[in-house]
Amino acid sequence: MAGTGASVKMIRCVVKCGGQQQHVVVAARGDRKSPAIAAPPPATVRMPGRVLCCGMRSRGADLAGVEMAAGPQPQGGVSGLFRGPRYSRVRATATVDPEDIPLEKVQAKSSGSVLPYVGVACLGAILFGYHLGVVNGALEYLAKDLGIDENAVLQGWVVSTTLAGATAGSFTGGALADKFGRTRTFILDAIPLAVGAFLSATAHDVRTMIIGRLLAGIGIGISSALVPLYISEISPTEIRGALGSVNQLFICIGILAALVAGLPLAGNPAWWRTMFGISIVPSILLALGMAVSPESPRWLFQQGKLSQAETAIKKLYGREKVAEVMYDLKAASQGSSEPDAGWLDLFSKRYWKVVSVGAAMFLFQQLAGINAVVYYSTSVFRSAGIASDVAASALVGAANVFGTMIASSLMDKQGRKSLLITSFSGMAASMLLLSLSFTWKALAPYSGPLAVAGTVLYVLSFALGAGPVPALLLPEIFASRIRAKAVALSLGMHWVSNFFIGLYFLSVVNKFGISTVYLGFASVCALAVVYIAGNVVETKGRSLEEIERALSSAS
Repeated sequence: MAGTGASVKMIRCVVKCGGQQQHVVVAARGDRKSPAIAAPPPATVRMPGRVLCCGMRSRGADLAGVEMAAGPQPQGGVSGLFRGPRYSRVRATATVDPEDIPLEKVQAKSSGSVLPYVGVACLGAILFGYHLGVVNGALEYLAKDLGIDENAVLQGWVVSTTLAGATAGSFTGGALADKFGRTRTFILDAIPLAVGAFLSATAHDVRTMIIGRLLAGIGIGISSALVPLYISEISPTEIRGALGSVNQLFICIGILAALVAGLPLAGNPAWWRTMFGISIVPSILLALGMAVSPESPRWLFQQGKLSQAETAIKKLYGREKVAEVMYDLKAASQGSSEPDAGWLDLFSKRYWKVVSVGAAMFLFQQLAGINAVVYYSTSVFRSAGIASDVAASALVGAANVFGTMIASSLMDKQGRKSLLITSFSGMAASMLLLSLSFTWKALAPYSGPLAVAGTVLYVLSFALGAGPVPALLLPEIFASRIRAKAVALSLGMHWVSNFFIGLYFLSVVNKFGISTVYLGFASVCALAVVYIAGNVVETKGRSLEEIERALSSAS
């Protein structure tokens, strides 16, 4: 508007009418001679008909300083886009650049899709499950080829070095993700995954096999922390729960894939090399996929790379969502220019409570006995007349996949906390049933079927919450500056507890008996229900920034 000393700016406002929200665009002509209004009062706007809408005020207005009033306006003010005899005019004086109050800011519909990038990340989850499961079927055959079939200790090292590597990988994954970004860390992670698989497949001595398994363990340790972190940071709020639980689903699929890959072993004892070699393919696909996947906008924003963050948002959600997501990121970081947290910051008074919740979730998950149930499932099914080990493993795996699919559909409806409580309650009841089936004489005639029912019910209950929820919940409750390291620390607790349970489980069973051990697992599950009810917050339907602000104000 040359010569008038005014400029026209477009402002989107939210009008509440009878409990319903309507979005109204107004054209604001800011007069340079008009003083800015620092604290505008709530406005009153008359709409057509008899509806009176009070308190119309948008987030853009709160930022810009926008006054809206009914009645005639002086010349040189602002003419709204309200037209007709019953519409009032709206006057606004803006004190910020229009980029700060974009037209597309309010609840724009996304035209992008995050699903392809979630799918790429889930290759890491498949590899996680595959490398954990592949050695179970192949161990007997590789032990003969490597000359360790008589050495139980070296066989134990072949299995346990993967867990040791995963522990190291989970602790380093968070630091790598903070330093290099999520996608670059995925690409780096593909190196130990592929090299470890290659060394395992081509090993002609136990030393090479152990090195290969160690590298593969480091790779799955990094991916165990990185996959849920990346998925939670790129997923839209309304489907973040469903997409987050996909991580656990693909881990189960990876375990089932390892089981299927072992089927030809009976006819071809050398097939174990192919079983390890197959996993090189998804490792390469993970690196190639992440090379073209967008970086986490939250990580880019935290690094001060605003233009790259906007580009990533466009790729993930579409151009129309850029302003909305950037607004949320700016609101979350308002008043804070803190750098990424160090490891010691996780134990500070400010963060310790939420970090301890994360660590407790994975401790409860492992101490609740999932590995023991899977380990003993074969003998349990044999007692019920199911002699095939493959059939027993397939039934457990199918129950796990089915339960995880149900959890995925319920995650954004029922909420994380309620699923956790339901899951651990079902696990406690299942463990009690398993314990009684081994000891209660009245149940002796039905011990086999009851044990099978208890095992399947336990795995289903685990898959409903205790399995998928912790990896989803933790990236949601951790503040952005500690998120990567805190997730890594919690996953580290998972691997450490997994390692020690595997190391001492058989000794404890031999000393106390399986029934007593199952009763102990039931007690842990009951304790988990009490802990979750008192310490875990519900996060469904809330953005990561909203959760962070809520937890920060509560601490």
